[in-house]
Amino acid sequence: MDNLFSQATPLLLFLLPGFLSAWIFYGLTAHPKPSQFERTVEALVFTFVVQGITGVIKTGLVAAGSLIAVGVWTDESQTVWSVLAASALGVGGAAAVNKDTFHSWLRRRGFTSRTSHPSEWFCVLDSNSAYVILQLQDGRRLTGWPKEWPVNPSTGQFYMQQPAWIDEHGCVVDLANLDGIIIHATDVRWVEVFPKENAEHDISTQGI
Repeated sequence: MDNLFSQATPLLLFLLPGFLSAWIFYGLTAHPKPSQFERTVEALVFTFVVQGITGVIKTGLVAAGSLIAVGVWTDESQTVWSVLAASALGVGGAAAVNKDTFHSWLRRRGFTSRTSHPSEWFCVLDSNSAYVILQLQDGRRLTGWPKEWPVNPSTGQFYMQQPAWIDEHGCVVDLANLDGIIIHATDVRWVEVFPKENAEHDISTQGI
């Protein structure tokens, strides 16, 4: 057992920067965490990227040291810069995914029609800042501002602020005494999204 642990420890230390990048990435995005095997593969990929970044940093610092010597590159220096590079990689990757940076660049050039968001459901709600109407499974309709929404339609909850019911005649019944209502995603049949420039007018005047 001790022999197995001693053999596994160097591998875990090698993958640690990759696991750190992956942990930061999934902590800052709405993407669900993959299986343990897939996370290990991702950590390996992240680790190779971090090693490459750290190598570039080392080369630059060693070159700068020929002009101004500030210290010696040691194993501790390698570890510190690996952690910093892994953190920057995780934060940068999360920012690019949340802003759809890489996929939007590819879409403009016709390489893909996909987005970086975890689902079409999440993509539509994230890219349309507008009032919505939730058509519930029991036939009721709830309108409001989606402060929070689930990643996919099978799990999670909506948090609807400025909530109001829409009755069978299309009249809006405000719930002014509430800050919001939490609705399970599984209770929603579909979502109607209004253009943000005329959302309030549409909700209050359309007999829908």
